[in-house]
Amino acid sequence: MSDRSTMPARIVAGTAHPGLAAAVAAALGVRPVPCEVERFPDGELRPVVSGVQGGDVYVVQPTGPAVNDHLVEALLLLDACRRGGAETVTAVLPYFGYARQDRRGRAGQAVGAKVVLGALASAGADRLIVVEPHTVALEAMCPVPVEMLTAVPILAEELAELTSETAVLVAPDLGAVKLAEHCARLLRRPVAVVRKTRVSGARVHAEELVGDVRDRPAVIVDDMISTGGTIEAAVRVLLAHGASPDITVAAAHGPLVDAARDRLGRLPIRCLLVTDTLPAGGAREPRTRVRSVAPLIADAIGRLHNGQSLDSLMVRG
Repeated sequence: MSDRSTMPARIVAGTAHPGLAAAVAAALGVRPVPCEVERFPDGELRPVVSGVQGGDVYVVQPTGPAVNDHLVEALLLLDACRRGGAETVTAVLPYFGYARQDRRGRAGQAVGAKVVLGALASAGADRLIVVEPHTVALEAMCPVPVEMLTAVPILAEELAELTSETAVLVAPDLGAVKLAEHCARLLRRPVAVVRKTRVSGARVHAEELVGDVRDRPAVIVDDMISTGGTIEAAVRVLLAHGASPDITVAAAHGPLVDAARDRLGRLPIRCLLVTDTLPAGGAREPRTRVRSVAPLIADAIGRLHNGQSLDSLMVRG
């Protein structure tokens, strides 16, 4: 068995976000190992990875749009690393697709998160690293350890410069309350909560607000912005309750799919802050500012590689 302390961690970059993988590797002082993903005319993938024999290997592959393609590639990369002789293999999925499918809404539905987690473990992952997952329940579903890193300090550092000290941190739904509260503690600002009902995958109805936002700027904090429906509904509730039309939106992930750009473009949003867990990083929306999670992920990998605690980097349940 190799001595991990004398060998650097080895980074494998999938095609979903090679820029992030390169930044993580640079922060660790290494280069990504050679990796080639052959694509057949029918869409079939065949990855080939070299230079992982006996290594502590980290496959960096967020499963954002196109989620299914990038997920299958992640599975094949994990298997390739295992068959290439890696001693340990960690799946680094900064954005974890299917995290919202953590329970059944009705009879006959699949629990997508559990299925995907099982597939990652079966493909060869000894461990999983994710950033700000939609639910901490992932850990209970996964057959291997899950390290859930928080992006809140990264967002809070930027928000401290972007926003007024009189701003209110707003959770756009009940699922985002802990995220908003964590950010509010770091910034020492109050919290308000919007209660919503999801009508469909893209439509949301916001019903009421708990907290005082009158004549104050608001900062909406969520784990992700997908279609923009939740943000739109929250903004309308905030304005109806007298919030200043000077709104900032912050999220760990910015897939911004479908008509999100047009939807957000109609709202009085001054700034949209996201991280680069996905390659677009929300850059299709002109008011966007992007902060990198590469140092966070590199720190986590370095600690795991050297047997150190990740406690200070973790999401709190």
